[in-house]
Amino acid sequence: MSIRDWPVEERPQERLLNEGSEHLSDAELLALFLRSGQPGQSAVSLARQALHHFGNIRNLLSADCTDFCRMKGLGVVRYTQLQAALELSRRHLAISLHKADALDASHKVKGYLKARLRDLKHEVFAALLLDTQHRILSFEQLSAGTIDQATVYPREVARLMLERHAAAVIFAHNHPAGRPEPSDADIRLTHTLKDALALLDIRVLDHFIVADQHIVSFAEQGLL
Repeated sequence: MSIRDWPVEERPQERLLNEGSEHLSDAELLALFLRSGQPGQSAVSLARQALHHFGNIRNLLSADCTDFCRMKGLGVVRYTQLQAALELSRRHLAISLHKADALDASHKVKGYLKARLRDLKHEVFAALLLDTQHRILSFEQLSAGTIDQATVYPREVARLMLERHAAAVIFAHNHPAGRPEPSDADIRLTHTLKDALALLDIRVLDHFIVADQHIVSFAEQGLL
């Protein structure tokens, strides 16, 4: 049965308008993006099948285009639509952070960093640049690949901070393997950057490691 043949109160679009998006299941929300199924299968049914195939909504959204398109009923157009929606959600989070004190809104900072870094397949070292009131100026990717002092240059980091007129910074990087514990190299690099930026009166407020469902704060662990 097509969704158009369902009782009005059971259709995902009508339920979202009447009850709010938070009351829809993952399959119903996904179906609103898919918009249609395939012969003999509604959009909701296709969405459920896709979620079962990938395991959960996160795996589906983080799948690359090749893997996504292997499933019958999906394709490049639907892949690009979902990736666009995902990027819009990241930008929405970023805008909400720009008006807030990064320390007072630490839960938002963690949520934003998880959205930006958690599902990357390679390691990325980044920074949230802050003004004198600890409001976020920008998110900057500083390096990609294996993160160590050979790929993150304190002089280049300092130059960027000065160009952006940053007064403080929060560093972050991801561990694609899923272990959130900081390595000795992570700790050494953090202290090298902290010492270099202290000469310019730029404070390092924290360094977060994002790994799967976990995010570890150097400040909370007493590592700064």
